[in-house]
Amino acid sequence: MGFVFGKVSLMKFFGFFMLCRLLGIPNASAKTRHYMFMIEETPFTRLCHTKNMLTVNGQYPGPTIYAHKGDNVLVNVINNGNKNVTLHWHGVNEPRDPWSDGPEYVTQCPIQPGSNFTQRIQFTEEEGTLWWHAHTDFDRATLYGAIVVYPRPGTTFPFPKPHKEFTLLLGEWWNEDVTLLLEKALGIGGDIQPSDANTINGQPGDLLPCSRNDTFKVQVEQGKTYLIRLVNAALSNEFFFAIANHNLTIIGSDASYTKPYTTDFIMITPGQSMDILLEANQLQNTTSPSLYYIAARPYDGNIQVRYDGNFTTAVLEYKTNCSVPSTPFLPSLPNLTDTNAAEAFSEGLRSLASWDHPIDVPKNIDEHMYITVSINEVLCPGRSCIGPHNNKVAASLNNVSFQNPRVDVLEAYYYSIPDQYTPDFPNNPELLFNFTEGMDLIPPKWFLTTKSTKVKILEYNTTVEIVLQGTNFFVGENHPMHLHGHSFYVIGKGFGIFDKEKDPLTYNLVDPPYVSTFGVPKNGWAAIRFRAANPGVWFMHCHLDRHAVWGMDMVFITKNGEGENEKILPPPRDMPRC
Repeated sequence: MGFVFGKVSLMKFFGFFMLCRLLGIPNASAKTRHYMFMIEETPFTRLCHTKNMLTVNGQYPGPTIYAHKGDNVLVNVINNGNKNVTLHWHGVNEPRDPWSDGPEYVTQCPIQPGSNFTQRIQFTEEEGTLWWHAHTDFDRATLYGAIVVYPRPGTTFPFPKPHKEFTLLLGEWWNEDVTLLLEKALGIGGDIQPSDANTINGQPGDLLPCSRNDTFKVQVEQGKTYLIRLVNAALSNEFFFAIANHNLTIIGSDASYTKPYTTDFIMITPGQSMDILLEANQLQNTTSPSLYYIAARPYDGNIQVRYDGNFTTAVLEYKTNCSVPSTPFLPSLPNLTDTNAAEAFSEGLRSLASWDHPIDVPKNIDEHMYITVSINEVLCPGRSCIGPHNNKVAASLNNVSFQNPRVDVLEAYYYSIPDQYTPDFPNNPELLFNFTEGMDLIPPKWFLTTKSTKVKILEYNTTVEIVLQGTNFFVGENHPMHLHGHSFYVIGKGFGIFDKEKDPLTYNLVDPPYVSTFGVPKNGWAAIRFRAANPGVWFMHCHLDRHAVWGMDMVFITKNGEGENEKILPPPRDMPRC
């Protein structure tokens, strides 16, 4: 009898626990943490050049946010800078709260100089490494930092606890003011000038001028295992990354655990974050070298595109009493244009899909979308610009080039403000042909696009499959696509044109990676699936910032569901105004 009573009690407890999860009642162990982010101009010097630039709390890169799964974080963003700014919490789903998501004129109007806005970050399912950054113009060149989400108290990593951890943020440095560079490029309709250096934790590394003394260094002990939290915060560059003479074991991507994947190099796109285990095993005896370069250099899928090809380096140093050589070892990295290496790496990523970290890939799809990802042109008055055919360079999804409205889309949707957007983003391109052929075989009308603010409206709980199709308009490139408000499953990728009859047969529906940013291969395709169970307004865009400002963006609006916990939360009182 006592045994039966125990079973009933356990079942009641489990039922109550699940009810709390469904109703959104916070776990007793969850905390609300507070941060203050002061945006201000600060002088910094790199490559012998000093400039004033926007920072958070005077730091470059900015401060790290620490939390546990289940926590809420309140960030009071105070703009003491010289221009409008917004901040985005990259990879955080923000359930029912698009007001705090950050992209300008999509979910909010910018925070104007002299004002502030308190944003709430909810870590409901994320666990691992993410990051935050500005979501205005090119401001994330200097306004970015890491987010570290530890397991919920009482739980632990699905791997042996590492000895220590360190965070590496890959970025770029421009000697000039990036705002002025962007304004100039947009004014004449051309490409943006490449950066002057690539960086690790804000430092170019000792292979570049005036940089040796400040190169970032990490000290390790022989026989210990370390957790590397790696983020690509660059605006323009995808990176090959490695540590000389060391293997790297990936165990997480975009704050979702993966099956352990050991490799000697990584390809990481702008927007992606990865959790990596490093075994310090090279100090075998007193004659072993103790210094090794941590290095990254760009992957560039098309040599026609201007880019900053410089190595950036940090130093891994073993603790030892022995003398060491004066120069660390450089790792071997794939060639700059090695698309096959880039795609081979991404093929190795698989969700952990364990009992404690299950996945739920949608099997029955309500909404199918086929979206072309293209570089285009828009007409320039008098054909006086320096883009293709003396027009302005542009970008599009399904030949729709996104244009910011006067009032942000979220506010327009929530308050039914007319004439800010239209609900007619197309599910398919207007014309089907071989989008990856040479330019001479592409219909001329597809080079031109027009600016508009079209959105795609989804019913609550709709299951969605999107095939994103790379194109060869002007230049074929790898496109790192990021979806706000959702993580999604990357169920398939390939080169060439997507074949709707054959390619779905190759889908991975067992353990596909669960991420918020992924690369559409150069002249290839990628298929993703997600469930639209997060009511709100959510941006999808290329995370190469020049493509984003050219219009390679679109907006999803997920309608409210029927239950109280399936509706958008009301806006905060201090919401910025246009």
